[in-house]
Amino acid sequence: VQLQASGGGLVQAGGSLRLSCAPSGYPLSSFRMAWFRQADGKEREFVAGISRSGTSTAYADSGKGRFTISRDNAKNSMYLEMNNLQSEDTAVYYCAADRHASTLSVFRSPAQADYWGRGTQVTVSS
Repeated sequence: VQLQASGGGLVQAGGSLRLSCAPSGYPLSSFRMAWFRQADGKEREFVAGISRSGTSTAYADSGKGRFTISRDNAKNSMYLEMNNLQSEDTAVYYCAADRHASTLSVFRSPAQADYWGRGTQVTVSS
């Protein structure tokens, strides 16, 4: 399974970006999905996750109220809408997928991911 992530870029503080992720050749509905990020010199950290059905979501405290994760299984795509971006949000953002029977649960740990996208750079200038 290859995950194609896109939508990163350079944005000023307070701006917005929308990241997208899609699995190639497999139905998105098969996977729990999540976004992680890794800043220079730091460990990869959880950003947001969404269940297979899309009815359950979870966010890291850093993104609550600013980030929204969503998915459109019909379009085979997952999204991360990021608003009011700050310099501390600068990182490489990775989408991840986990094959799981549950349609309602969310995964948060990088160790649970079965597949990773290549990452897309998000840079926020202050």
